[in-house]
Amino acid sequence: MRPTLPAAAAILTLCATALPAAAQPLRATYEVHAAGMVVLTMEAEMEVTPGGYRLATTLRTRGLAAVFAPGEQATRVAGGWSGGLAAPASYASEGTWRGRPRRTLVDWRGGNPVIRDLVPPNAEEREEVPADLQRGTVDALSALAQLSRAIASTGSCDGQAAVFDGRRRSDYTSRSAGWERIFPSRNAWHGDALRCGFEARVIAGFRKDGSGDEGRPTPGTAWVAAPFAGAPPIPVRVEMPSRWFGTATAILLKAEPLTTQARAQ
Repeated sequence: MRPTLPAAAAILTLCATALPAAAQPLRATYEVHAAGMVVLTMEAEMEVTPGGYRLATTLRTRGLAAVFAPGEQATRVAGGWSGGLAAPASYASEGTWRGRPRRTLVDWRGGNPVIRDLVPPNAEEREEVPADLQRGTVDALSALAQLSRAIASTGSCDGQAAVFDGRRRSDYTSRSAGWERIFPSRNAWHGDALRCGFEARVIAGFRKDGSGDEGRPTPGTAWVAAPFAGAPPIPVRVEMPSRWFGTATAILLKAEPLTTQARAQ
């Protein structure tokens, strides 16, 4: 696969083959836990069909995380399929972090990203990503649609992806580690899920202030399953290191069919 969960989500990818039948569109609700508390909440809508895909997410920091890094962000993408691969058409991410507005608008033309707007300008924060490293990339939500489609048709999450978010260029790899049972815990989803190990590495678009260690590989694990009969496979649990709170764990609290009326709103 040329082309990645969000925080938890942008995360996993793989090669796909045959087109699966259209799955039931869904709405999912997640919590991200770290250091014994909820630090992030996210709602996601997903629709994957043989003709294309649509995803939208809304996330907000919570608890202590909202004190140190208050923020919220809404992201949406729409695209189709090209030779069995995700082909994003438009990507938009808008929100506010630490009191500053942030916006990223990207279109894809001929398989290549075209940046329409970046707030703040990229030059204020990061090095530019060379044009040759932008070619043939996808955004993280498109890669998630690709993952869902591939697991539905192959039952595997082995693969790799080139991901561009308008500012950073990252390489992702993922591998299947067998099926496991997720047992009941609190209000989280439980059942059988495919365990997928992944690794992410930023290769271009580094911060100019040199903070952090973005070039170091970031490993993690995601469990992916169809949360109800007829639903597309989605991450139901994700574990990965966080910047401030040690290991962060995203859990699926609820998933339900998305009605035609709800999609129109």
